[in-house]
Amino acid sequence: MEKILLLEDDTALGRGIQMALQGDAVQIKRCRTLAQGREALARDDYCLLILDVNLPDGSGLELLRQVRQDSSVPVILLTANDLEMDIVTGLESGADDYITKPFSLAVLRARVNAQLRRSAGGRTARYAFDGFVFDFDRMEFRRNGQSLELSKTEQKLLRLLVENRGQTLSRATLVDRVWTDGAEYVDENALSVTVKRLRGKLEDNPSAPKYVKTVYGIGYTWAVK
Repeated sequence: MEKILLLEDDTALGRGIQMALQGDAVQIKRCRTLAQGREALARDDYCLLILDVNLPDGSGLELLRQVRQDSSVPVILLTANDLEMDIVTGLESGADDYITKPFSLAVLRARVNAQLRRSAGGRTARYAFDGFVFDFDRMEFRRNGQSLELSKTEQKLLRLLVENRGQTLSRATLVDRVWTDGAEYVDENALSVTVKRLRGKLEDNPSAPKYVKTVYGIGYTWAVK
């Protein structure tokens, strides 16, 4: 489960962002003040911070500078300020991205997904269990010592399922996270076809899968922890 801290004092905008981003694999912690943001960071770890610059009790830049003293967690700044100096100040303070208001939630979602993909490069990308060895960095996949040939799409799907094993990921979440090439529309049948092909390569009995299981009416899960 990926946790994102959202620091935004506008209640309506904060709720909209939370609804746009939160899903099966993403949990949003929403705060309205700088003090609440600091408290949330002291209590938990996050894979991404989305910080409003103008807050009732200070600036998101203050929290950004504090975070950068000992963390490289990705940070996206949100602000109504579109002056060049504001943008430069934010980036020089350590922000990874900067979005000015008003903005499209679809654009924000794409920027968030881009940051999550980049930060994933520093995480463990090799998994070994139940006879499988999945090395996503080297793109090497084996089962019981035998090499498995997986397409790029199958690799993306497998990684999402394995990293969230035991959790059910909705079809919408998987489509959104697997097909990230900018296509405006992806037929959900593409997901069904990819799941079928992946099962054919991983399962002893694809018609009664042990690993990639269907949760009817919702999506899929990697069932073996």
